[in-house]
Amino acid sequence: MTEENVILVNEKDEQIGLMPKLEAHEKAVLHRAFSVFILNSKNEMMLQQRAHHKYHSPLLWTNTCCSHQREGETNIAAGTRRLYEEMGFKAELKELFHFIYKAPFDNGLTEHELDHVMIGYYNDSPVINPDEVEAWKWMSIEAVQEDMRNNPALYTVWFKIIFDEFYHYLEDHKL
Repeated sequence: MTEENVILVNEKDEQIGLMPKLEAHEKAVLHRAFSVFILNSKNEMMLQQRAHHKYHSPLLWTNTCCSHQREGETNIAAGTRRLYEEMGFKAELKELFHFIYKAPFDNGLTEHELDHVMIGYYNDSPVINPDEVEAWKWMSIEAVQEDMRNNPALYTVWFKIIFDEFYHYLEDHKL
């Protein structure tokens, strides 16, 4: 299996090239990404625990799913594809906003992403892909915020950054 490329972008989200995913994370090059937040009718957020064999951030909790767009793929199509690949269900997604962040890992890799944040709604249980996901749970947004403050080591570096942006977006916008 060949390694997937990420889409290199400038700060205006204009494509400037392609690079293998691992190389982009080794070199901390800005690339396009997305993060999906799934909420249920109780306004709880679906979290996933990353699979134990992932090469970075194994067994850490994070948002419902996140990944990278493929060349020529829209943000919504990428989010829909990856949500199904990781969590085994489809939901209508809406893009809320995008922002740039940089987050180094303990293993020398760095996420430097222009992240498109999306939301969707779903009330059932996922059918998780064990190659990607160890476990999942529903948590209220307030409980996530409190647990992240009390137990930051249980969460991915990027989720702490993205959740803060997502939380402030929800405060400022009525969905």
